[in-house]
Amino acid sequence: MDLGLKDRVYVVTGATRGLGNAAARELVADGAKVVVTGREEKSVAEAAARLGPNAVGLVADNAEPEAAQRLIAAAREHFGGFDGVLISVGGPAAGFVADTTDEQWQTAFESVFLGAVRLARAAAAELEAGGVIGFVLSGSVHEPIPGLTISNGLRPGLAGFAKSLADELGPRDIRVVGVLPARIDTDRVRELDGLSADPEATRAANESRIPLRRYGRPEEFGRTAAFLLSPAASYLTGIMVPVDGGMRHGF
Repeated sequence: MDLGLKDRVYVVTGATRGLGNAAARELVADGAKVVVTGREEKSVAEAAARLGPNAVGLVADNAEPEAAQRLIAAAREHFGGFDGVLISVGGPAAGFVADTTDEQWQTAFESVFLGAVRLARAAAAELEAGGVIGFVLSGSVHEPIPGLTISNGLRPGLAGFAKSLADELGPRDIRVVGVLPARIDTDRVRELDGLSADPEATRAANESRIPLRRYGRPEEFGRTAAFLLSPAASYLTGIMVPVDGGMRHGF
């Protein structure tokens, strides 16, 4: 299936590893051009080099107020256009309610929530008909995940923002979509599993609750994200797509 991604230009944040990187790889594999971001110069340069000539890296932190305009300008400068953005940020600090501090909440709010809102607003102002704004969120949008209190607090709010934005931008033929990963086999998930006393038992217990009985592969997530960002998904907007092996049982 031709997704219609050839020569389309996307910004993908948090793309030096994990889910953002998986999405960037699939976009490039299908012919798109990408601006990938991260916080560390070395990891950004390495990620862009691995993706090849249709990728350029830019050091940026979503929490920086000026980051959004810099990223969109970079897309236009390097590739001559701007067709969409996938907003992915690292997960906030783990912890239960009593363990999390005001500082952790503030830091996460600036990056996970407000930074995403700024980038989405900037993209909305620059995109033309056929453009798309995507959010990498979490299964916590629908159901809290024990031990991830900050994420449980911020991700559902961002999903609500995304739906509001979809309603507002629909008449301009600009789409807004979200992707809700659960247990995908990334460094982040392995780190979370490693917080338990017995990581192998934790993984086995998690897999037993997944109908497909395994963690997802990054490329499986990446292919879903690439499809949702592509013209092939041109009549999909305002939706949140679980990529979770069947863990969500509601419709």
